[in-house]
Amino acid sequence: MSAPHRNWAKNITFGAQRLLTPTSVEELRHVVGSSSGIRALGTRHSFNDIADTRGDLVSVAGLPRAVDIDPAAGTATVSAGLRFGEITGVLHERGYALHNLGSLPHISVAGACATGTHGSGVANRSLAGAVRATEFVGADGSLITLERGHPDFAGSVVSLGALGIVTRLTLDLVPTFDVRQWVYEAMPRDHALGGFEEIMAEGYSVSLFTSWSDGPVDQVWVKRAAEDGDAHEAPAQWRGAVLADGPRHPVPGMPPAHCTVQQGVRGPWHERLPHFRLEFTPSSGDELQSEYFVARHDAPAAFEALERLRDRVAPLLLIAEIRTVAADDLWLSPAQGRDCVAFHFTWKPDTAAVAPVLHAVEEALAPFGARPHWGKVFPMGPSDLRGLYPDFARFEELTARYDPEGIFRNDFLRRFFPRPGE
Repeated sequence: MSAPHRNWAKNITFGAQRLLTPTSVEELRHVVGSSSGIRALGTRHSFNDIADTRGDLVSVAGLPRAVDIDPAAGTATVSAGLRFGEITGVLHERGYALHNLGSLPHISVAGACATGTHGSGVANRSLAGAVRATEFVGADGSLITLERGHPDFAGSVVSLGALGIVTRLTLDLVPTFDVRQWVYEAMPRDHALGGFEEIMAEGYSVSLFTSWSDGPVDQVWVKRAAEDGDAHEAPAQWRGAVLADGPRHPVPGMPPAHCTVQQGVRGPWHERLPHFRLEFTPSSGDELQSEYFVARHDAPAAFEALERLRDRVAPLLLIAEIRTVAADDLWLSPAQGRDCVAFHFTWKPDTAAVAPVLHAVEEALAPFGARPHWGKVFPMGPSDLRGLYPDFARFEELTARYDPEGIFRNDFLRRFFPRPGE
């Protein structure tokens, strides 16, 4: 089959020769074992060349679809190519939930975990934080399983596709729960900064949306776990912000019908924690995205550092989102070792104009040790990245051991994790 030409946002043109879609693990093992260059392709919701290759791309979306729940262990083992929106309803019907979800239910389980993608919540780790075991096809075609507690496990989850082609993931479950969601508008900036910790802890998941203009924070999305008998109402005003009088989309001018139900209407976790509904494409795709993680205690100072760039940022921005992510111990997770706040930018699709502004953003956030999201646009170089991750060298050793011939290597990995002679 011919290779896909572009990613979802259309800012990356794939250079792969073919896109292969095996229908069994055995077929995938043969494909990988006989390949000299191959990379996994998920739902194409990355904004740089992390998924590209000069060899072949392979999709695991054609593998048998499974969501196998183990009530005794409190886990679900799921096919890696499934999208989150395709597994969450099954879990809910059986009385279970995942601890958190990203903004989009459209992204694949394996791709999201491999890049450190996350939702929001001061107590909620990234999506990869739920992984208890990973199964993947290694460079020689063998099927490998690494479980939590294995010496290599913490380097195998946020793996950037460098160790193999993931086939299944075992995820920790929690009991299912309901959520109510409200949107507040026009929160004064001094309220947002002065009470940042309290605001972000106001719900199970909280997001601030800002256009980085000189006005107030545009919107605050508050998602609260709902208990039986709890009140339906929310205060009309909260920390200077006003309760929205109808459903909202975070991007000005976009239809709110694409978003999950708001205004305090109670619903299951998987229909409230994402911002967008599975049945709608969240936007046209004509955008770029960047995201940077800093320690949560640095959030107000980092916010103020970005404020000084607003005259450069705002004209290129569709919207920015500020979320919290709890710490984990995964080697290349942007939240490794520290509770984080993530500054997310959705840019207009103008690479040439955005690039110099991103350099300025990284310079402003450098004092806070900002780590970029692996699947989004960032100009940071390998020497800077190396200093941000205590286990960077361990990951390099891990990839050399699992993929000594470099069949999973691509330009992205060669750029950030160079090997002698490449």
